[in-house]
Amino acid sequence: MGRKLVLLFIMNFALFNLRAQNGSGDPTRLSLVYPVYSQYLHNGLLINPAYAGTREALSFFASGRMQWWGIKGAPVSETVSLHTLLKNNKVGLGASGQFFRYGFSKATSVYTDYAYHIMLGKGRLSMGLRAGFDMSNTDYAGIILIDPNDPAFMSNDKPYILPNVGSGIYYSSKRFFAGVAVPSFLSYLKSSSGEVTFDTFTDFDLLATAGALISFSKAFRFKPSVFIDYPLNSPGGMRLDVNGNFIFYDFLWLGASWRTYEEVAVGILQLQITPQLMLGYSYDYPTGKLSTYSKGSHEIILRYEFGYKVSAANPRYF
Repeated sequence: MGRKLVLLFIMNFALFNLRAQNGSGDPTRLSLVYPVYSQYLHNGLLINPAYAGTREALSFFASGRMQWWGIKGAPVSETVSLHTLLKNNKVGLGASGQFFRYGFSKATSVYTDYAYHIMLGKGRLSMGLRAGFDMSNTDYAGIILIDPNDPAFMSNDKPYILPNVGSGIYYSSKRFFAGVAVPSFLSYLKSSSGEVTFDTFTDFDLLATAGALISFSKAFRFKPSVFIDYPLNSPGGMRLDVNGNFIFYDFLWLGASWRTYEEVAVGILQLQITPQLMLGYSYDYPTGKLSTYSKGSHEIILRYEFGYKVSAANPRYF
C-alpha cells in the first residue's frame, strides 16, 4: 500500500489507544472544538478530517448559528471551511475556522486537515489527520456587579491557546456512508488562578456518523442518517441525533432530526439551487426544560463547489 498509507494507518489507530496519567485535582476542564450543529452532514469536515476531498471539488462551506434564541448571552457561532481533492485523487486537503461567542467569552478554532483516499469495493475509504488550535478569552468589562470590587471580576481571563490534533476514518459510496472520528485528542485543565495546563489524551469525544440513500424514483429519494457523540469518560452525556431528509427532484430537501441530549426537534429546509450551490436553514425547537426560556435555535448554511466534476444527472448526496 506504500509507506504513506501504512504510516497513516498506524497513526490513526495509535492515537485511538494513547493513554496518560495525571494527578491533578478537579479544576475546570476546557473543551472548545465541537459545538452543536443541526446541518452537520453538509459540513463533514468539522466532524471528521477524513472527509477532506470526498466532494471531488474545491468545496467551500459557511454557516451561522444562533443558539437558544431569547436567552441573553446564548452561544452564537460562525464557521467556514474549504477542502479539495488533489489531482492524484488520493490526497485531500482542508482547512476550517470556527468562531464562538457565549456570554462574555469568545473562542476561535482553526484547523488544517489531511486525508488519504483508497478505492475499496464500490466506494472510497478515507483516513484523515488534523492539527490546529483553540483560542479563548473572557472580557468582564460588560458585567454589572452588585459589588464592583469583587476580586473574581477585577481582571479579565488571560487569553489562552490550546494546540490539538485529531484523526478519523470515513467510507462512502453512492448509496452509503459511515465514519468514526476523534476531532480533538488533547484535553486541558484550567485552575482557579487561570493557569491552563495539558491534562491527558484520555478525555475525548468519539464521533460516529452513518447514513444511506434510498431512491424511489428520479423525483423522490430518502436519506436517513444517525450521529453519535460519545464522551469517552462520561457515557451518560452521550448525544444521539436521528435524521431523515426527503429529496425532491434533487432540488428541494425537507428534513427533520431528533436530538436526544437536548430534547430538541429540528426542522430542515435546503435548496440545491445549482449543482454547485446549496442554501439551507434549520430551526431547533426545544421540547425539554429549555422550552420555558428559549425560543429555539436558528442555523443557516451555504455551500459552493468550484470545479465541480459531477454532472447534474449524477449529483453527490454525501
